Amino acid sequence: MADLQTKFAGLTLKNPLIAGSSGLTNSLNKIKELEQAGVGAVVLKSLFEEQIESLSRKLSLTSDYPEAIDYIDTYVKMNHVGNYLDLIQSAKAACNIPIIASINCYKLSRWTEFAKNIEAAGADALELNIFLLNAGEFPDNYPEEFHQNVVRELKKSVHIPIIVKMGKTISNLPGLVKKLKALGTSGVVLFNRFYQLDIDIHKEEIVSGPIFSNPSDFSDTLRWTAIVSGKVPECDIACSYGVHAWEDAIKGILAGANAIQLCSVLYQKGPEIVVNMLTYMEEWMEHHNYKSLSEFKGKLNYANIASPALYERVQFMKYFSNYKQ
Repeated sequence: MADLQTKFAGLTLKNPLIAGSSGLTNSLNKIKELEQAGVGAVVLKSLFEEQIESLSRKLSLTSDYPEAIDYIDTYVKMNHVGNYLDLIQSAKAACNIPIIASINCYKLSRWTEFAKNIEAAGADALELNIFLLNAGEFPDNYPEEFHQNVVRELKKSVHIPIIVKMGKTISNLPGLVKKLKALGTSGVVLFNRFYQLDIDIHKEEIVSGPIFSNPSDFSDTLRWTAIVSGKVPECDIACSYGVHAWEDAIKGILAGANAIQLCSVLYQKGPEIVVNMLTYMEEWMEHHNYKSLSEFKGKLNYANIASPALYERVQFMKYFSNYKQ
């Protein structure tokens, strides 16, 4: 029988399918359901500093007393963080798969504070859910510098594996991944999915865009997984963004991924899709005479194919020159 065991960011997973950070990983019952479905690990829903402070400000508006405002601010932060730490502890006690915490902050001090508490609560690893969009108000290298500064500070304070969930807007992705690895990052996730927006032309206002990713989104994920794994082979990679089928998982591993994060497909098809994906992955491996993931991991990455330019060029003319309308 095919062995689906893999290693990602210093963790041993029974298979490469990880339930990504979302509303599906924000309670013990949901986490246990995902474990029973067969996932190899779970990333908890992110603890957002901005969300905590927004709620604190909203409640503070109900009081005119400075002492009350300070109390509300402290209570809200402690309550949110306390509930999150309780979830980590209860999940670790009830489950036998790695539990990965996730945080999103914008103050460097808060990254460190949250990370220390999370490590103390027993999380197996910490995913840094970094949302950065440079709309022109920062220097060109600001996103790259921010990533490095956060990892540099956290490595001084915590010892659990640190995983960085990367955005697609990084100008030199392989270069940044190499620097993050040198600073002690245990793995990266490609990619973070930013909040999608749209414009309602009838109301003439900004509205929420599509909630879920599409299968077509996986193309960019696949390209950059292959390039980064080929250029920075020492860094573990998890594919995310656009994974909707078992074939995507196989493609990601062929491109060099150690693990595959699932999110939209879990919402759309339920946890039971995990069993289906694992079954077909095993059948594919047996059909191709692979006994373990390591036998084909990275087989088609940037460093291992005869023409690496295939990952760099658009190749528009080659693929569409014979297309007839």
